[in-house]
Amino acid sequence: MELERKIRVLHFVTGGFTGGATQVAVQLVKSALDDPFETVEPLLVLRTKRRTPRDRVDELVSQGVPLREVGSWTHGQTIKQLIEICREFKPDIFVAHGFSEHIWGRMAALKAEVPHIVHIEHNTRERYTPRRLQQTHALAPFTDAFVGVSEGVKQALLNMGMPALRTKAIPNGINLAPFRHAREHPFVERAPDLVMVSRFSQQKDHITLIQALHVLKQKGYTPTLHLAGGGGSQHRKVVEDFVAKCDLSSQVKFLGVHRDVPGLLQGNQIFVMSTHWEGMPLALLEGMAAGMAVVATDVAGVKEVIEHDQTGLLVAENDPYNLADALQYLLDHPEAGKRLGINAHHQAFREHSRETMNAKYNQLWIDLFNSPVMASRNSTARG
Repeated sequence: MELERKIRVLHFVTGGFTGGATQVAVQLVKSALDDPFETVEPLLVLRTKRRTPRDRVDELVSQGVPLREVGSWTHGQTIKQLIEICREFKPDIFVAHGFSEHIWGRMAALKAEVPHIVHIEHNTRERYTPRRLQQTHALAPFTDAFVGVSEGVKQALLNMGMPALRTKAIPNGINLAPFRHAREHPFVERAPDLVMVSRFSQQKDHITLIQALHVLKQKGYTPTLHLAGGGGSQHRKVVEDFVAKCDLSSQVKFLGVHRDVPGLLQGNQIFVMSTHWEGMPLALLEGMAAGMAVVATDVAGVKEVIEHDQTGLLVAENDPYNLADALQYLLDHPEAGKRLGINAHHQAFREHSRETMNAKYNQLWIDLFNSPVMASRNSTARG
């Protein structure tokens, strides 16, 4: 259907740059800018914090990303600034990404009388207090669509009581271009070492991975573990202290935020995703696209991507011995790792491209733009 004008879409997300929510929001804005049909006029609004990396914000601006910032000192301040931006930009669709930004964002959009509101959930488990859950339910009648970034996240939304007819899954996708020549890095020529790419946080389970590495060392296996990612310094220090306690400092490399993740992945054999819960981890998809042998925790958001012994190995949560056994198997059987890596590479390219993700969101924007404003929104405005 031909549109009478561009659809103005505002994406509101945390400015932390450590999680998948910000990455997805940035990608959707960039895809709109690159769309030859110019369907969408996007705006990215970041809720910046004291530790927001200014170089990342400046980089987006230099790339031509239309960007505004709101403060995070108080929720009231955030909502007030968002209302002002909405009244200036006049979005047709307000897209609120992640917890708890989706609460403050939707409050502001409702107050600013934005025609359509979308809540995108990026994880299967968030820190919903009774108060936050109450606010989420109160906003549900005025929200046009609820999107989970995987089937697991969609189910989590339904379990929270979100309306089934307005809840859908749009799986995350990644930029596959850096991995198109992954087969030019033969598996057997890569270092037989481990890589985990993730932020340091309560969600990620670095400790179980370190425990598994300690178990392997007692058996005579000493692969290097590369840990790439930012996150909370307090969480990183816990891991650093535990590494020292286990006498693994010579094996574990803390790389910080790594700017050449594709090169890191394609130079090593084994990708590890040790975690407590997920939405659909972008780093996992990149490990698959790189042709690595994946070992990942069997949790929602992961197990719908990894088929055990076909595209990777799934291990029990909080079980360092199960994880150590899986890693030892791959270290002893590189031919099995090669098979898993080839299968994972094919699946990533078949099912998890950014283009597929972008197209599904774009269709959602078009459908909403061509639909009437919700009756509940009209009644609220009249009240």
